[in-house]
Amino acid sequence: MKKLGIVVTDPHDWTAQALMQEAEKRGFETYYPDLGQIETSIGRTIIHRAGDICLSELDAVIIRDMGPGKNDAHIFRFDVLRELEQSGVLIVNPPAAIQNAANKFYASCLLAGAGIPTPETFVSQETEKALEIIDKLEDAVIKPVFGYKGIGINRIKNGIVLAPDGTEEKTNAEDIVNRILDEKGMLYIQEFIENSGQDIRAFVVDGKVIGAIYRKAPEGWWLNNLSQGGTPAACELTAEQERMCIDAAETIGAMYAGVDIIESDKRCFVLEVNATPSGAGIYKSLNINVAEHIITAIDSRLEKTGL
Repeated sequence: MKKLGIVVTDPHDWTAQALMQEAEKRGFETYYPDLGQIETSIGRTIIHRAGDICLSELDAVIIRDMGPGKNDAHIFRFDVLRELEQSGVLIVNPPAAIQNAANKFYASCLLAGAGIPTPETFVSQETEKALEIIDKLEDAVIKPVFGYKGIGINRIKNGIVLAPDGTEEKTNAEDIVNRILDEKGMLYIQEFIENSGQDIRAFVVDGKVIGAIYRKAPEGWWLNNLSQGGTPAACELTAEQERMCIDAAETIGAMYAGVDIIESDKRCFVLEVNATPSGAGIYKSLNINVAEHIITAIDSRLEKTGL
């Protein structure tokens, strides 16, 4: 029987539950390791354990999330996954893909290098230069390089800081820039793409788009994330958009991914790629269970290795 580990912090997470149920239905022997419990022994052999689970004996591991932890702990967890991958354990998504996607700066570099349209992007470590960039763009967003669910995104339009609902904030642009520089030491700045109040989340698995949804912001809002009050609706991609999403996932190195794109009046842009995406929105809107496709792709890969 094939041994599958599903790494998840919240066992009640919709995607984790769907993966668990699908894996068990397909006859996998399933385990649920907590990466925060990993202990490694290095001698003549290398053994990684998470509680009672020997990770080195698993055939495949799905990473739903890396779990909370300090910087050194996260580096250690990624290094364990890399070593497991090198020893022949199938890691989905690969640790390199998760790191590529999580780092918005590096992801932007990869996407641009592959010729995939992305918003105009700048990175600065100085207040004066950052303010010059923001002024030149006229409408800009400052994003955390490592962020999720739309948390910590700031929009500055013509020098005015806008709240997610479009109202004017009391703080000013220079204060925002200085605060982020004090906290992070750098700013990741993108042009704001004018849109109709919605973006698109496409779910890609194994080189195919299995479904896509609009994420519609509340009236007057400029943040579309479902976690920020956005609502999902079915979306039918054009052939160009579908190709863009597949290319973006491949460029990041992800077997499965949530690719976020946005449409302006003139063209379409990839905003970012999520290598540990939730499948809840796709299921609620389209009744498509992403877990079925992910487990199928894993099963296919294991069969090719003779398992």
